[in-house]
Amino acid sequence: MNKLFRKIAVLAAPTAAALMLFAAVASAHVTVAPAESTTGAWETYTLKVPSEKEAATVQIDLRIPKGAEFKQYEAVPGWKVTIDGNKISWTSTGAGIEAGQFQRFYFTAKNPDTAGEIAWDAYQHYADGSLVQWSGDEGTDTPHAITEIVQAASGSSSHSHGSANMDTGAKDSMSMDEHNAIMENQNSTSSVSPLLYIALGISLLSFLLAAIGLLRGRA
Repeated sequence: MNKLFRKIAVLAAPTAAALMLFAAVASAHVTVAPAESTTGAWETYTLKVPSEKEAATVQIDLRIPKGAEFKQYEAVPGWKVTIDGNKISWTSTGAGIEAGQFQRFYFTAKNPDTAGEIAWDAYQHYADGSLVQWSGDEGTDTPHAITEIVQAASGSSSHSHGSANMDTGAKDSMSMDEHNAIMENQNSTSSVSPLLYIALGISLLSFLLAAIGLLRGRA
C-alpha cells in the first residue's frame, strides 16, 4: 500500500506544479482598478504591478487612454514620476519591486465624457533589461487592463470614490470595504490565456488516468 501511495505521489507532483504555475500566472498581471467607473468622473485609479521574474521591476510606463485626462498622482517613497504627454512613468530610485512582491501606484484621471471601454497599456521594465508589454487584447498572455466607463446618472457628482476633491482641495478617504470591492472586481475581470486552462485540464486528466491505471493494476 505504501508503494502505491509513493507512485501516486510521484504522479501528483507534475499536476501540483501545473496548478502552482497556473495560480502564479493568473495573478501576475499588471492591472488598473477599478474595472468600472462613470463618464466625466475624477477617478482615483490603482495601478498594481507584481514582479513575476527573478529580476526586480525597476520601471513601469502607463499610457493614459484616449479621452481620459491624467490629473494627479500620489508620491511613493523610492519612486520618481515623470510625465510625457499621455505617458506616465514610475522609475525606481532603489531596489525596485523584487521577485514575489508587488507595488501599488495611485493616480487620478478624469474619465471620458462618453460611455465605452478604455484600455490601459502598461510597459514593465526589469533590471535585467527585459520588457513585458501589457498591451494585448483580452485572452492573450499579456492583456491590458480595461475599465468600463458607464453613463453617469443625471445630477450625480463628478467625483468618484477615493478621488481628490478638486473643488475644496480636500482628499476623500477610501474605506476598506470600497478597497476590497475594487480588488474583488479587479480579480473577477482579470483575463487568463485559454492555453493555461487547456494545459491545466490536460495535467489533471493525465493524473486521473494514471491513478486509475495503478489502482486497476493492484486489483
